[in-house]
Amino acid sequence: MIPINKVRDLISKHALLEKELSTGEIDKKKFAEKSKEYSDINDIVNEAKDYSSFESERKELEKIINDNNSDEEMIELAQSELKELIKKNEINEKKIKLFLLPKDEADSKNAIIEIRAGTGGLEASLFASDLFKMYEKVSNKKKWVLEIISISKSDAGGLKEVIATIKGKNIYSSLKYESGVHRVQRVPDTETQGRVHTSAATVAVLPEAEDVDVKIEDKDLRIDVFRSSGPGGQSVNTTDSAVRITHIPTGIVVSQQDEKSQIRNKEKGLKILRSRIYEFERRKRDEERSKDRKSKIGTGDRSERIRTYNWPQNRITDHRINLTINKLTEFMEGEIFDEMNESLILQAQEEELKNIK
Repeated sequence: MIPINKVRDLISKHALLEKELSTGEIDKKKFAEKSKEYSDINDIVNEAKDYSSFESERKELEKIINDNNSDEEMIELAQSELKELIKKNEINEKKIKLFLLPKDEADSKNAIIEIRAGTGGLEASLFASDLFKMYEKVSNKKKWVLEIISISKSDAGGLKEVIATIKGKNIYSSLKYESGVHRVQRVPDTETQGRVHTSAATVAVLPEAEDVDVKIEDKDLRIDVFRSSGPGGQSVNTTDSAVRITHIPTGIVVSQQDEKSQIRNKEKGLKILRSRIYEFERRKRDEERSKDRKSKIGTGDRSERIRTYNWPQNRITDHRINLTINKLTEFMEGEIFDEMNESLILQAQEEELKNIK
């Protein structure tokens, strides 16, 4: 059961916002904020009103059913209506609970995705490249804008590491469950005896932080410059253009050397650093909030194995929700990414719903 006062507060808030917005006496910034809030509540207000009136409607129908003066046809009609009313109320309750779930402030942000080859040598770097191509295809299909920040290639077209920004609508909420260790099982091209090898790549998805999200003081930074080693097949620079930035309070270190300009490397490095600090602070806050509870979806930590890609059996398994889809080829083409992602989101919501009192 949802406390009825919470439901009535939603209805009252909707009416108040409607009144405020109709006056036209709000400044532009507040008007945009209140319009967004009104639009959000507007999607659930009818369910809230029905939920609020459920008890009185139920009592009226039960009164008819239990009244000795009611004829048989009237009782049957009331019983049918009561059955429908209870069913509708259960649906409304779930919708309202989902609406009342705490919102992740980062969900609407763009994302920075970091993919690194893990255990497995050359095969791991080829898998890291495959994962990156998959996210590129998903981005193209969804009209998201993907921009590479830095890239370090290995032999045979693999990737040691790639960092990119992905921009669009609610990107972080769409990608946040991708963080973790992705494991691949397949026969490498170099394998002569047809044996299946296992290797891995790590994916980290961070909300892209703006200047207003994280304030970085110059005194908290140590910036070292050094000569670029030419990652990604680029020619080796002859100047000290590469930059290593250390955030002293957190110990977070970012190195950037893709650009020939030291200034551009510093700008890119600070962009990554800001998002890592933002994520670091979010994690710390979330851990303090829920020390005794770990969602079935997992922490999203890079050390956590989340998914296995089995090429011989054309199978992809997400271990957090025990979901197996026998469409690995389609998944890597970006075709059924939503099918997996929606299952993860649904499971996360179910876990959160259990904690609503």
